[in-house]
Amino acid sequence: MTDEGTRLNKYLASCGVGSRRACDALVQEGAVAVNGEPCTNPATRVGLDDTVTVQGKRVEPKNATVLLLHKPRGLVCSKNDEFGRGTIYGIIPPKYSHLNHVGRLDQDSEGLLILTNDGELANRLTHPRHKIEKEYLVTLGSAFDNEILGKLTSGVHTPAGRASATRVKRLSPRRVSMVLETGLKRQIREMFKTLGFKVTRLERVRLGGLTAPDLPPGKWRHLEPAEVELLFEGPKKKR
Repeated sequence: MTDEGTRLNKYLASCGVGSRRACDALVQEGAVAVNGEPCTNPATRVGLDDTVTVQGKRVEPKNATVLLLHKPRGLVCSKNDEFGRGTIYGIIPPKYSHLNHVGRLDQDSEGLLILTNDGELANRLTHPRHKIEKEYLVTLGSAFDNEILGKLTSGVHTPAGRASATRVKRLSPRRVSMVLETGLKRQIREMFKTLGFKVTRLERVRLGGLTAPDLPPGKWRHLEPAEVELLFEGPKKKR
């Protein structure tokens, strides 16, 4: 161990173990050892000459991989589904099976999803303080009046708590564009259910400032560093 080096939780995140928060929990639970000695302090600093293990298995920093997947409907965001449903890991090469999905889309939803082994990036994308915008195209089973737009932005009660949209725009009698900065479980579906509407199609079309209109459902590609930075920006302004 060293007084310089990298904080243990950040080191673990760079190894693809998980977000910093998840790494903190592993350290505090006693699952991590440095040079053979149990270490329960996430702020401990380690260097390249130190040996770090998690539950007895050595971990080392990995080259960051970031994939953008257009998740199709019918698949779940899980590595192993207890009900035997198809998962997103069945449509990416096995060599990327170690990547973690950042957030999730439910089985009936589709759209853009990030997969990465960069725990620090995953933490930045999911932590509420960063307020990363996510835009969805929502189709309802019946037409709606404009009065519900205000209710969506002011907030409604859902099983997971009070939820609100950052912005909502009517696109047609049954379609809206909806921007969220939060990520409660099945938030959009539950918000509309509270208002008496059923969502028949839900597609995530933007993450931060990143869109990928040419990426069809079921396909994936690597993100370039400049595209990763777009994840932390707002939508591009139309001239």
